[in-house]
Amino acid sequence: MASKPYNVGIIGYGAAAKVFHIPLIEEVPELTFYAIVQRHPTPENDVSKVYPDIKIYRAAEDMVKDQAVDVVVVNTPPATHFDLAKLALKSGKHVLVEKPFVPTSDEADELIALAKKHQRYLTVYQNRRWDQDFLTIRDLIETNTLGRIVDFESHFDRYKPTTVGAKPWKTRVEPGGGAIYDLGAHLIDQIYVLFGLPQKITAFLGSQRADNPGNYDDACTVLMHYKDGMIATVKVAVVSPEASQLRFWVRGENGSYKKFHEDCQEAHLTAGKKPGSPGFGIEPQEHHGISPLTTSIFPLFTHPTYPTGTLTTLHNNTLTPTPHPTIQPTESATYKAIYSQFALAIAGKGDVPVKADDASAVIRLIELAKQSSDEGRTLDV
Repeated sequence: MASKPYNVGIIGYGAAAKVFHIPLIEEVPELTFYAIVQRHPTPENDVSKVYPDIKIYRAAEDMVKDQAVDVVVVNTPPATHFDLAKLALKSGKHVLVEKPFVPTSDEADELIALAKKHQRYLTVYQNRRWDQDFLTIRDLIETNTLGRIVDFESHFDRYKPTTVGAKPWKTRVEPGGGAIYDLGAHLIDQIYVLFGLPQKITAFLGSQRADNPGNYDDACTVLMHYKDGMIATVKVAVVSPEASQLRFWVRGENGSYKKFHEDCQEAHLTAGKKPGSPGFGIEPQEHHGISPLTTSIFPLFTHPTYPTGTLTTLHNNTLTPTPHPTIQPTESATYKAIYSQFALAIAGKGDVPVKADDASAVIRLIELAKQSSDEGRTLDV
């Protein structure tokens, strides 16, 4: 542990701060939730009523002047990330930026250079690297359980045919906006972690909603072509009327893994659970069923839903499907790890949890995907 905890100042007090950042910071002994910028409090949303002992600022320019602030978390709409991260770095602060990193790779590279110049640490909140189903897939690949991967599908499909309740920046055309920056950034980052940069990219960005007055892209399909022939598919949909949404489908020469339902850490954090508390990150029992069409394969599973994960492997020339629960979470393998590792990196005891160079590569892939969709062609990476 550091000689004293690092003081963290957050810019923005929206849902992400309340669910993803403050609860995790409070769980890391090396960090202290010290200050926040809330520009326009309301009677219903006033940080001073919830955290009366922290320092509250109305402008980021004022908070970064506070010499007691060691770390700044940029938790604002994507179009503002570059200017705010730049401001914090130039003020001598270590910086964590909410995903998507920034709208352009040029901006990302400028921030990377600035962090090096000022000898500050810079990272990006790509929390989905610590999803339990993703960690399960990573283990299956690293242990070669599936053999050579030939096809990889990653989905964030939802049934939200209207924009009712959506955040304004998610429903209008602006830098860093649209489905590919919002949810696509998570999926592309996960594939990049597993397989690195693809050789080519083909993408289709558009709208599935009938009512889309802002004409923004609420859905995307991205094909990432790898030199060994593997295709990795990223798919984000808002009109997917399914009771059990497909999350992953990974196929290899020796087996496959299919997973339904999203990782439950977000739901648990929203409900007030903390990493390390009983049941945190463990998928609910109702996700452990099996389709009625195949219950005979798994007589112990009788719920009319899909299993947490189905692993199909080759035994004696026979493909055999079995239930495959996701890896059980540990404190070092939940979203908390982002802040724990960042604190250690600042103390000189390891790497940042997400390298800014990697986050820049993801933004570059998003740029190429947008270009591919606009031009209607496959592009070299």
